[in-house]
Amino acid sequence: MAKYSETIDLYSDDGKLLKSGVSLDRISPLVNPATSKIIDLTKRTINVNLGGIQDALKNGKLGQGKIKGRELDLPIMENKDAIVAKIKEMIQVEEGDDTEILEFNGGKLQLVQVPAKRLINAATYDAAITAVASATTYAIVDQFNVDAFNASTVKAACWGGYPHTQDMKGSLVTSILNIPQNNEGLGYALRNIPVNHVVMMTNRNALQGAALSSTLETAGIFEMGSAIGPFERATLLAYAYQGLNANNMVYDLVKANGQTGTVGTVVQSLVERAIEDKVITPGKKGGYFQFYDTKDPMLWNAYTAAGSMAATIVNCGAGRFAQAVSSTLLYFNDLLEHETGLPSSDYGRVMGTAVGFSFFSHSIYGGGGPGIFNGNHVVTRHANGVAIPCVVAAAALDAGTQMFSPENTSKIFADTYGKIDVFNKPINQIANGA
Repeated sequence: MAKYSETIDLYSDDGKLLKSGVSLDRISPLVNPATSKIIDLTKRTINVNLGGIQDALKNGKLGQGKIKGRELDLPIMENKDAIVAKIKEMIQVEEGDDTEILEFNGGKLQLVQVPAKRLINAATYDAAITAVASATTYAIVDQFNVDAFNASTVKAACWGGYPHTQDMKGSLVTSILNIPQNNEGLGYALRNIPVNHVVMMTNRNALQGAALSSTLETAGIFEMGSAIGPFERATLLAYAYQGLNANNMVYDLVKANGQTGTVGTVVQSLVERAIEDKVITPGKKGGYFQFYDTKDPMLWNAYTAAGSMAATIVNCGAGRFAQAVSSTLLYFNDLLEHETGLPSSDYGRVMGTAVGFSFFSHSIYGGGGPGIFNGNHVVTRHANGVAIPCVVAAAALDAGTQMFSPENTSKIFADTYGKIDVFNKPINQIANGA
């Protein structure tokens, strides 16, 4: 990849300097070891809800329904250690490889890290969840000598509705990634992670959540071929300033406007900062209107992305509601274009995304709250990398106004991934990796 002479300073979510003079290429998902670990664990880590499997079998709750007469009362939790040992033995490729199983909630939740060799020697990331679902099924069948007529019931608890459904609907073996068939196109897998999952993994910390979301989105942009040649710098700058709080910009903007500010005052603060940093300069005048020029549209775009994040935190944080994120993204950027005469975030695509997002998240249609959207969704996929992180920040600050709260849709991710450092504190880990 290209080597960049320009540097950034990385700050934490509480405004403290973590690393200064970081070369732009050091935060790339292709280079930074912490980001590599996030992507690696995202692909090969699978949740096994052993406690849930025991309850589901006892009540005949299989897939997304209930089948009377198919109940199995198996003491899975009493035999947890033996079952987990069997799963590990079947999952690992070689003795002492990178297979790992982490326990949470008194052993009710198991986080299985499938060995890298299984994914290296596979065409897709399916290899992780299929191996774990099969191993869990067989381990339970083997431990309790389940007969041929009841083994299919165990299979349904571990695999959900599959293959009657395209995905593993209702399964108690889950991945953070959706199945490849549900991706909107090439390279969308890492962008196909719901907002609420990210909120829970980062324990409702708005800036850490935004950083994790931005990291996954940016990795997806690289994967889909949108960060090649000159576009690589544009992608990394937006990622740095919006997602990683480069030069403390997001923090400073929020601090300056957090007490009494509005979306409009964040526009003022951002423009003042851009003038001060000589990113934009006064250009021609048209009547009373002052146009601005920039010699570096990519850097200006990064500033607008950071401003969009700050405006979201100020507005949605003040109301403690996630629903305002779409209108904030729309009108912050609309005001910014009217103020400067320059393109807004992602060269207008954030505004375009916000219009459709308002309609689908809570307007006439109102199909669901912002927390269940992702960067792969047909409504929110267009602003590559810079819209969904703002939605994550808004949902992290929400005080329970969504129909689908993070605690209802994604609690398992707080109890598992949320305990792992690269997921719950990505800003710090990426700064260390740089």
